[in-house]
Amino acid sequence: MFAVGFFMRPIGGWLLGRYADRHGRRAALTLSVMLMCGGSLLIAVTPSYATIGVAAPALLVIARLLQGISVGGEYGASATYLSERAGRANRGFFSSFQYVTLILGQLLALSVLLVLQWALTEAQLSAWGWRIPFVIGAAAAVVAVWLRRSLDETVSFRNANREHTAESSLRGLMRHPRAVAAVFGLTAGGALSFYVFTTYAQKFLVNTAGFSKEMASQVNAATLVVFMCVQPLFGALSDRIGRRPLLLTFGVLGTLGTVPLLTALETAGSPLRAFLLLTAALLVVSCYTSINAVVKAELFPTEVRALGVALPYALAVSIFGGTAEYVALYLKGAGHERWFYWYATAIVACSLAVYAVMPDTKRHSRIVED
Repeated sequence: MFAVGFFMRPIGGWLLGRYADRHGRRAALTLSVMLMCGGSLLIAVTPSYATIGVAAPALLVIARLLQGISVGGEYGASATYLSERAGRANRGFFSSFQYVTLILGQLLALSVLLVLQWALTEAQLSAWGWRIPFVIGAAAAVVAVWLRRSLDETVSFRNANREHTAESSLRGLMRHPRAVAAVFGLTAGGALSFYVFTTYAQKFLVNTAGFSKEMASQVNAATLVVFMCVQPLFGALSDRIGRRPLLLTFGVLGTLGTVPLLTALETAGSPLRAFLLLTAALLVVSCYTSINAVVKAELFPTEVRALGVALPYALAVSIFGGTAEYVALYLKGAGHERWFYWYATAIVACSLAVYAVMPDTKRHSRIVED
């Protein structure tokens, strides 16, 4: 079920990316959150298999498809909106808040899970408690719709050539093959590392390092707090020294450090040591996450910017980020867990090759300020 949403991300990136380039960033942001609201609400109210039979899993799949489209399109619209709204001097700082909100969402979801585990029995969680997070998510999405409808459209979109904007399509996007390839390449290693040290890390601490589920959740939450807080700092740093030095730092340290760090995490022993190791990893990953949105937005002209950011990003995330957990667990089950460490290293090294040849987008930005 988790993978279904990832498979729909490229479709969402294409549909909502086009929509954002044709009808505006604000309109796409509103549509994406409405789709997420609908998907979450559908999951929350779908009757059980015992009540409606095979219609129950079918409805859940539809809900995950809606959520996958939403997430796939949300990234391009939000990255484009934040990058276009910020001035050139502070563009890295303001666009870094995209990952602040993403990590905050993970923390809130983790907090709800911890509260439910504390307040309900395992039987209650299995029977009906699992629906509560989706009800909360749907309610939060309704609030987000109201907030996004009050946003001002970006100057870049308002001033764009309407004839060119109306032609936003895959054919138009393919006029920028180097930018498309750069987005895919620079995303692959960053997305994989992000999922390894956030989503998969919790399972790794339980299955490999021997922590209890409760302790693993607490360690994971503590590292995410630090990770969230440093995003604006790295974003602001990119406004001073450029985007490329941060990407190169992530690429080099990620290539050299992934295997030693995951190997050390196997025998972390204490929660403090696990926290320090994961925090070190996420500080390196922050060199990518804090600026990835603005780097991609700065590669494309206005008429295809949202589509250019969303589609190759969604493809890379689906191929590398969405499958990370499955590849790791498969190799662990086959008795070759450390092969996954080398796999992650190889993908980061490929992204490093992209960082080494691409221009610094801070100095060669295609975002025109009017």
